[in-house]
Amino acid sequence: MLTTASAWLPATLVELGWLFYTILVYLAARWLYQRSGAHPLFIPVLTAVIVIIVALVLTDTSYETYAQSTRLLQFLIGPATVALAVPLYNQLQQLKRMWLPLTIALCVGGITAIVSTVLIAWLLGGSMETLLSVAPKSATMPIAIPASVAVGGIAPLIAIAVAFTGISGVMIARPLFRLIKATDPAVRGFAIGLTAHAIGTARALQVDQKAGASAALAMGLNSLLTAAAIPFLPWFLSLFV
Repeated sequence: MLTTASAWLPATLVELGWLFYTILVYLAARWLYQRSGAHPLFIPVLTAVIVIIVALVLTDTSYETYAQSTRLLQFLIGPATVALAVPLYNQLQQLKRMWLPLTIALCVGGITAIVSTVLIAWLLGGSMETLLSVAPKSATMPIAIPASVAVGGIAPLIAIAVAFTGISGVMIARPLFRLIKATDPAVRGFAIGLTAHAIGTARALQVDQKAGASAALAMGLNSLLTAAAIPFLPWFLSLFV
């Protein structure tokens, strides 16, 4: 484990600088988000990404260099994902009592996310590669990228689609919940976890433990559903495209 972890540590001062810069930018973005009263336009992921992209452009730093410098943060995604089991376990009994509506919501929401995305991309003139790339956008990135690439998708495109889905999902979730008068934390959490994956789950955990547990459950199950459905997508699209 120590050998594995050490391989992800920064190797040069430049890499160390980008790592600390990323952490500081996120902390500043989080502070701004709290000061704004949790305004959807100031969610930390969005503002931090914008600031980091500007820095990369101004310093003429490639994405490959930045990714190499922040690989420790990528390594920590695994433990962070596993840690989502804690709130899920704490709410396990209540989630068991809701298994039927949650199952129906999962099937309807998961399939709708794939079908609607592919349909919109097709109507806009997207190529087969594009359709296969954006289809798993509502799954968490560690699942979406390999699932898409395995059937001919483009890794950078699916990464952008997943990130955009998570950020936009968090931005519109609260106004949408107010519009449809959804107040149950479990319902809110499950909806945002299913549609906005890890970014939505992180937001739900900040609001309520029950919402966070439901979001973690939805994210995990929808990732499994997506991973199982995507391999059949090329055959399905061949019937119409």
